[in-house]
Order: sequence, then C-alpha cells, then structure tokens
Amino acid sequence: MNTKHISRFLSLVLRHKPAALNIELDPQGWAQLDEVIEKMQRKGMKVDEKTIQEVVASNDKQRFKLDLAKRRIRANQGHSIDIDLALAPIEPPSRLYHGTASRFIDSIREKGLIKGSRQHVHLSFDKTTAHKVGSRHGKPVILEIEAKRMFDDGFTFYRSENGVWLTDRIPVEYFSV
Repeated sequence: MNTKHISRFLSLVLRHKPAALNIELDPQGWAQLDEVIEKMQRKGMKVDEKTIQEVVASNDKQRFKLDLAKRRIRANQGHSIDIDLALAPIEPPSRLYHGTASRFIDSIREKGLIKGSRQHVHLSFDKTTAHKVGSRHGKPVILEIEAKRMFDDGFTFYRSENGVWLTDRIPVEYFSV
C-alpha cells in the first residue's frame, strides 16, 4: 500500500470521519496511534508505526502531526468535525491568497468566502501555493485577500502548525480576483 493512499485515508479519518475506523478523537483531534494502526490493519491495510511516521514526515502539505512521544496523531487543520486545535489568534501579513476553481467564482463574488463544512476558510501565504490548491478543483483562480485590513477591522486569524492561515469568513469587500 503506497503512502499516498494511506495519507488520503488518514485525512478522511482524522479530519472528517473517525467512524470510518471506529475510533474517537479527543477534543483537540488526537487519536491513539496504536489504535489507528490496529484498526487500519484490520481493514487489510499494510501499515505499521514506521509507515505512519513516514507518511507524516513526507506529506507535502504537512497535514498530520505526531505528539512528542509519537503515541498520538492528528490532522493539522481542515476538519469538518468540531475540533479545538488550540491555535492562538495571530496578526496576519498584509496579503494572503486563496486558490479556488473558476466555477465557484460567481458564488464567491456574491457571498464572499465561507467555510462551508470546514471549521475555517484556508488561506495561503503565497500565490504559488494558492494556485496549486485551486488547480485541484478545476481551472484555478487566485483571490488576493486584504488580511491585515480584515485583522484591523476585528477579524480573527490563526496559523496552523503547517503554515496554513485560517479565518472564519472573508466578506467580498476584502478580496480581489
């Protein structure tokens, strides 16, 4: 079983559907690593602790984190389930970017950027990353967000452990295409 398949499955379980493995996440999104491995093996997946550590270390988006003792695992962000990542509010840079597909742009221009089923809207520090994100969903469009102005106007921003910027929503007056 390749690490890409394992990474996708871990994303599903740790961000959206822990029931897919019949596990429970604690309030901060942590799962016991030995339980995750055991239940993945029961599903016929050839994984062990070394494989999971490789997936965590090699994931290009750094989606996962092991605790210091390497006994628990969680996703860094992107949850559609209620998780408290214990992130402290932080002042963003002047500009941040959001990559999306062109087919969504009319709705975004009407409603702004909303988190949908996720806990936050995800933003990138650079246009290159935003372009990659938008390309996953179709013809990419990059939105430039006036993050510092939003912050000055009272909006809260967070930065996940893998560098993704997070906020609750982005009204239309704070971005340009």
